[in-house]
Amino acid sequence: MQVILGIIFHFIGGFASGSFYMPYKKVKGWHWENYWIVGGVFSWLIVPPLAAWLTVPGFSEIIKATPAHTIQYTILFGVLWGFGGLTYGLGVRYLGMSLGNSVVLGFCSAFGALVPSVYYNFFPAAGKTTLHDLLHTNWGIIVLLGVIVCLVGIYICGRAGMLKEKELPDAEKKKSVAEFNLTKGLVVAIFSGIMSACFNFGIEAGKPMAEAAVKAGMNPLYQNNVTYVVLLWGGLATNFIWCMILNVRNKTFGDYTDSKAPLSKNYFFAALAGTTWFLQFFFYGMGESKLGNGASSWILHMAFIILVANAWGIALKEWKGVSSKTRTTITLGILTILLSVLLVGIGNSLKP
Repeated sequence: MQVILGIIFHFIGGFASGSFYMPYKKVKGWHWENYWIVGGVFSWLIVPPLAAWLTVPGFSEIIKATPAHTIQYTILFGVLWGFGGLTYGLGVRYLGMSLGNSVVLGFCSAFGALVPSVYYNFFPAAGKTTLHDLLHTNWGIIVLLGVIVCLVGIYICGRAGMLKEKELPDAEKKKSVAEFNLTKGLVVAIFSGIMSACFNFGIEAGKPMAEAAVKAGMNPLYQNNVTYVVLLWGGLATNFIWCMILNVRNKTFGDYTDSKAPLSKNYFFAALAGTTWFLQFFFYGMGESKLGNGASSWILHMAFIILVANAWGIALKEWKGVSSKTRTTITLGILTILLSVLLVGIGNSLKP
C-alpha cells in the first residue's frame, strides 16, 4: 500500500510539473524574463514557506537550529539547480512542451541517478550507492543500462526535432512553438537536464532538516517541506539575478507596470504557474516519504513529467503537419526514455 501511495503522489507531482508552463501561455504583452521571475517569486519564495507553515509548524526553528554547513550545502545545490530551472524554461520556450521536456528530463533522469554514485565513490557514506556498486553488481548494471538507454532516447528525440525543423516551414513551426529554435533549444535543454539533477542532491544535503522535523513529531509525509524552503532560496537567487540582467539588457522593467498589457491577468497566470510548479515537489516529498529518496523516486517522478508534458505537446498540436516518419520517431524516443526509467526502477528494486 505504501508503494501504491508513493506512485500516486509522484503522479500528482509529475502532472503539476508537466503542466505548470501552460498558464504562462496565457500571459500577454510581457517578455519571458518578466513572467518567469514573477512566477518564480511564488515558486521559490512565497509558496514554500506557506506550505511548510501549514504542514511543519515551527519549521523556522528547525532551520535556525540546523548546522551552518548543512544550510550552506543545501543552498549551494539550490543555486546549481537554479541554473537548470532557468534554462528549463528556455528549453521549453525554444523546443516546445513535448521535445523540450523529453530532452531536459531525460538528461535530468540519467544524471540524477548516476552522479551521486560517482560522488559517493570518492566520499563513501553508509547506505549510499557508489559507482563501484553500479559496475560490479547485477542490479547496478541494470541501472547503468537504463542510463545508456535514456541517452539513446534523448538522441532519438533530438533526431525527431531535426526532422521537424526540415519538414515544416517557419510559419508552421511558429504556430505551435512561437520561438522554435532547434540548435539553441537542444544546447540549453542538455545543460538544463544536467544541472536540474542538483535538486535531488539538495534534498539529500538538507536531509538533517527533514529528519529533525520527524523527530519533532511532524508527519513524515511532509518532512521535505522544511528542506524546500532553504533549497529554493538558492534557486531564487540564480533566477532573480539572471532575470534582472535581462530586464536591464532588454529594457523590459516597464512590463511590470505597462497598462497596455492585461496586468491583473498576467500576474494571476504567472502566480498560478509558479504555484503549480511548487506543487510538483510538494507531492514529490510525499512520494519520497513512501518510496525513499533514491534513484527510483527521482526516475519515477521524471517519467510522469515526460508523459504529462508530451500529452500537452499533442494537445497543443506541436507535431501537427509533420510526416508519419517524424511522428513515429518522436514516439519511439519518448518510449525509449520511459523504458530507461523502467530499467533504472527495476535495478534499484533489486538492490539488497
